[in-house]
Amino acid sequence: MGPTSDVPTAVDPTSDGQTGPALRLRGLGVSFAGSPRPASADVDLDLMPGRVLALVGESGSGKSVTAMGALGLLPPTATVSGSALLARGEADATELVGAPRRVLDDVRGRLVGTVFQEPTTALDPLETIASQVGEAIRAHEGRLRRRDLGPRVLDLLARVGLGEGEDLARIARSYPHQLSGGQLQRACIALAMACGPRVLIADEPTTALDVTVQAGILDLLRELTLTGVAVMLITHDMGVVADVADDVAVMHDGRIVERGEVREVFHHPRHPYTRRLLVAVPRLDSLRQENPFEAVARESAPRDEGVDNVVEVTGLNVVYRNGRRRVHAVRDVSLTIAPGEVLGLVGESGSGKSTIAGTLTGLVPVTSGSVRVGGVEVAGARRRDLLPARRSTGIVYQNPASSLNPRRTVGSSIAEPLVVHGGVSAAVRRQRVAELLDAVHLPTTMAERYPHEMSGGQRQRVAIARALALDPRLVIADEPTSALDVSVQAVILDLLRGLQRELGFACLFVSHDLAVVDSVASRTLVLSQGRVVEQGVTEQVLARPQEDYTRRLVAAVPVPDPDVQAVRRQRRRAA
Repeated sequence: MGPTSDVPTAVDPTSDGQTGPALRLRGLGVSFAGSPRPASADVDLDLMPGRVLALVGESGSGKSVTAMGALGLLPPTATVSGSALLARGEADATELVGAPRRVLDDVRGRLVGTVFQEPTTALDPLETIASQVGEAIRAHEGRLRRRDLGPRVLDLLARVGLGEGEDLARIARSYPHQLSGGQLQRACIALAMACGPRVLIADEPTTALDVTVQAGILDLLRELTLTGVAVMLITHDMGVVADVADDVAVMHDGRIVERGEVREVFHHPRHPYTRRLLVAVPRLDSLRQENPFEAVARESAPRDEGVDNVVEVTGLNVVYRNGRRRVHAVRDVSLTIAPGEVLGLVGESGSGKSTIAGTLTGLVPVTSGSVRVGGVEVAGARRRDLLPARRSTGIVYQNPASSLNPRRTVGSSIAEPLVVHGGVSAAVRRQRVAELLDAVHLPTTMAERYPHEMSGGQRQRVAIARALALDPRLVIADEPTSALDVSVQAVILDLLRGLQRELGFACLFVSHDLAVVDSVASRTLVLSQGRVVEQGVTEQVLARPQEDYTRRLVAAVPVPDPDVQAVRRQRRRAA
């Protein structure tokens, strides 16, 4: 850990007796030209062989920029100061800050591996997985004979859990678009480990993954430490930290505000920011502890059987064609949502959640079955017949940075539904925009800003305001908080739930995060491979799941308690 830490030292069995840090940061700071404040300052950290150090904090806290600055991966506008000393052996080390490019090129990949958040951007879509892993080896070890390189590539892919036998060979021959998110991230870890580095830096490696896939990736990172690798895990998720880390350093406003052994920090946090981070984490069955970030209290409008449902789906089937294959994305799904009710739709990627949401707006064609929104049959309807259903439906997407037009002002984006559906003067639109900004707790002056001038939480507030522009009867929230930090997530959930109670719209809440669904939904449907495997009152479904699939989902949700996560890891290994 850092220079003031009492963390015991782990010995690296692969490093010829090395017992000191694999990577030592001292006084590391990063600043950017034109910025009045440094992005990070005075960072002191020790990455010990055979241990996982979690660098945790919210977006903008300086986590990633610190790690990338140490490796020389920042643009020319960045200035890096301080020291980043990489051990090559017991008595040999390389200073990375200010090192020539040839030195950094030799270090990166051979001595330090990196894994990033989004594997699809890290992999070449035109090359097979085996080709890319082989190229990573050749880049540092020169030309190797095919008969030597091939088995080594397959061994690497097998070590990161990408199968065995014919399955392993098939994955090696595959292109990135042919693999799942979890498989792609394992391939990226194989790339990072191709030359046996001493240090692995994993920057939010599980943020885009489902909880069950995430658990597997975290187990893999833990296993890598058994070979003596020092791992730096950069994350904003305290549950992930509890699951995998030995040590933790908390960053806030570019500085480390707390550090120590993970159990000590989690059980006895000293800094107020650390305490707020821990309390802000959504937890299953916490039903609703006091939260300094105003986490949402789950309340639900009671179902009135005498009131017509806003949504009625019966026997829904959606079938795609993928070449000669037929993909049954949704199988015989039926559901209802009453006015004022929040229905949670949970499941892993590919389970059919977003496909079902798409059928409610007419954006996804229905193969068979009935889909009614506000009394209008959506399945098979002509475009003009869909207008009433679309007018009564608002949508909040996962990533506001991509759902908001960067060339439009905030006010223009919020007013867009009013323009599309017509009949409203410019003066009325301006008044409505001001009302909506006030409703989502943003100043009316924000109307003249552009999305890039706002934080992630502010952009998601704008997206919610736009979804409410036409006073919808139904709001579809498709992973609305998964791209946000936990503290911002809690505030956005609180805002969305408060608006739902005030305005009375029905809500379909789509998520892979069971803890978030537990905090907002009155009823929950669990999907697997396009089928509903379990449904009912949320508390009953998540606290007493009847199906093995639901139990696996619940068990995979990380909680911010290292002792609980240690027990869970043992159970996963025994399973």
